[in-house]
Amino acid sequence: MKKYILILQISVLASIGLSSCQDKGKEGAATQEEVAPAQSEEEVAYRPIFHFTPDSGWMNDPNGMFYLDGTYHLFFQHNPDDNVWGAMHWGHATSTDLITWEEQPIALEPDKHGTIFSGSAVVDHNNTSGLGEGDIPPVIAIFTYHDAEAADAGRDDFQTQGIAYSLDKGKTWIKYDQNPVLGNPGIRDFRDPKVEWFEEEQKWIMSLAVQDHISFYSSLNLLEWEHESDFGQNLGGHGGVWECPDLFKMTVEETGEEKWVLLVSINPGGPNGGSATQYFIGDFDGTTFTPHESIAEIGEEHDYWIDFGKDNYAGVTWSNIPESDGRRLFIGWMSNWEYANEVPTEQWRSSMTIPRTLKLNKEGSTYRILSSPVQELKQYYSTGVDQKEIVVQDSTILAGEDINLSKAVLSFDISNLQEQRYEFTLGNSEGDQLIFGYSGIEKEFFLNRGNSGLTEFKDVFGKEVSTAPRLSNAESLNVKIVLDKTSIEIFYDNGKTVMTEIFFPNELFQTITADGEQNFTIENFQINQLNFN
Repeated sequence: MKKYILILQISVLASIGLSSCQDKGKEGAATQEEVAPAQSEEEVAYRPIFHFTPDSGWMNDPNGMFYLDGTYHLFFQHNPDDNVWGAMHWGHATSTDLITWEEQPIALEPDKHGTIFSGSAVVDHNNTSGLGEGDIPPVIAIFTYHDAEAADAGRDDFQTQGIAYSLDKGKTWIKYDQNPVLGNPGIRDFRDPKVEWFEEEQKWIMSLAVQDHISFYSSLNLLEWEHESDFGQNLGGHGGVWECPDLFKMTVEETGEEKWVLLVSINPGGPNGGSATQYFIGDFDGTTFTPHESIAEIGEEHDYWIDFGKDNYAGVTWSNIPESDGRRLFIGWMSNWEYANEVPTEQWRSSMTIPRTLKLNKEGSTYRILSSPVQELKQYYSTGVDQKEIVVQDSTILAGEDINLSKAVLSFDISNLQEQRYEFTLGNSEGDQLIFGYSGIEKEFFLNRGNSGLTEFKDVFGKEVSTAPRLSNAESLNVKIVLDKTSIEIFYDNGKTVMTEIFFPNELFQTITADGEQNFTIENFQINQLNFN
């Protein structure tokens, strides 16, 4: 098992400079003598410090997340034999605080029914499946079997749903001997089951991605499934296939009313190209999902996205979070299908976003999902910067090389927003720049990685500037930023608009500056370095 915290001294991090592009996209950081012997140049240059990555091989969608007896379980689409998408397994990692992860042995491997695509896991407390033993409730994983040979032969029924169960709290798994539990009626895209307990009718509900819509199934025992209804064929974004649904109930903070949220990932068709995750809010009666009137007619161009950046896809939420906690916890795959197979890492590919807490907000008649980094991240805060006011005149340095920006959380406010451009730049001595901020003229946020370092591995990676609408009418702006070496996650307006993107600088970013067309004041500016030494 490996703990996914890169053990490097701040002084080493601050001195690292990446070399120019080498063969096959490999980039160096420092010579091998300058780092710990166990760390390759690629490790030092690009592997995140506190976001989960597999030790080796390919990773995409998060799968099967559940909490049990003090441990958070994260499963994921995994190709252990290559650094590109291929024969899918379920990888497995665990954490006691959602931040520090330990990779476990592979949980589910391909078998005669096919490779193991995305799905979910639930704790069957009442042993409705009958697969438990004595007082031990089984943990049930529900996943898609993908029969590649049947797909290559031109058949349409190559994806079916199977289950496995664990009697040791998710450590080891037994495939159900009568798989599949849900056959395919002849539909090419028929996958990604996400299961939720529906308390009102004492039954399980499965949300299944079926080409251009979501199909809902129900079961009393997790073994036999009955089709209930379909949703979404003419609603929301349809620029690509629908994937990775998640249906769950939330309480509106302002009113106390309960609403149901349906997450649906789409590839392509995201607001800034490629893959992204949209959401719908409404009511669910155990059979049918009915969207709220404010989104009942939304089409391709809409603003109900869990994240407007290019690198948050296939995200779903943890099951079995205790009522005493009460949070809806989410994590996504921090990449994009436009370039995921080509990013310049060799030993491993891809990482997950920071786990996030989702909240349901209502303003007028409009419901929105708010996202924020989980509170557990604060346990790793250490000394940094704390300034009540900074007056920005021309280009103003907010932090320099005395602060380690490769692992930090930044936050600040701007009051009395004007119709001008508020621009922030992460920079280094190589001239790389990651530019982000807000345009008070267009009323939109922007994120530009076109000059952030390595971008040529795929034309679309740095070609276009990502934008996102401002969904708040407040006169002030609240900003929180999570930085982890090669990724940025920006939470605007307390998480009403979020932008997540990855980048590959030629040297770690060392400074952050602010610019404005007119002078402006930054308030409550804080940088908390993260203590992962």
